[in-house]
Amino acid sequence: MGIAQTLFKCLHLVVRCLQAASAMTVLGLSAYVATWYNRDTLTASPSQVNFLVFVPCWSIISLLYLEVTPKFAPRIANPYASIFFEATNFLFYVAGAGALGHFLARLLFCRGMVCTVAHADAGIAGALAVMWFYTMGTLIMDVFKIGFRKNAATMTRPKPEMSAA
Repeated sequence: MGIAQTLFKCLHLVVRCLQAASAMTVLGLSAYVATWYNRDTLTASPSQVNFLVFVPCWSIISLLYLEVTPKFAPRIANPYASIFFEATNFLFYVAGAGALGHFLARLLFCRGMVCTVAHADAGIAGALAVMWFYTMGTLIMDVFKIGFRKNAATMTRPKPEMSAA
C-alpha cells in the first residue's frame, strides 16, 4: 500500500469520525430546540426540528453499517446498500438544513439561546451534508473503479463448499 492510499484511508477515517461527532451534536442541538418548544411554548416543536432529530439517528445506523459490516461481516456488505446509505444521508442533511434555515429566516422574531442553538443546528447540518457528499463521491468512484457488477457479484456470491472425501 502506497503513501497516497494510506493518507486517503486516514482522511476517510477522520471524516467518518467527524460525521459521527457532528451527528451527535446535531442530535443534541435539535433535541434542545424541540424540548424548548414543547416545554416553554404553547405549540409543538416544528417538523423541521423534529426531522433533524431523526436524521442523526439514521446517520449513526448508517455509519455502523458502512464501517462495521465490511470489516466483520463482509459477505453481507453490498455496494448498492452502501451507496443507498451514503445518498440518503446526504439528501436528508441537505433537506433538513435547508428546511430549518428557511423556517428560521421566516420567523418574525428570533432571539435568545434557543435561536442561537437553532442557527448552529442548521449550520452543522449543512456541514454534514458536505461531508456525506464527499464520502458518497469517494464510494461511487471506488465502486466504478472496481466495477459495479463485479464488486456486487463478488460480495454476495457464496463461497464454494469443501467436500469431505
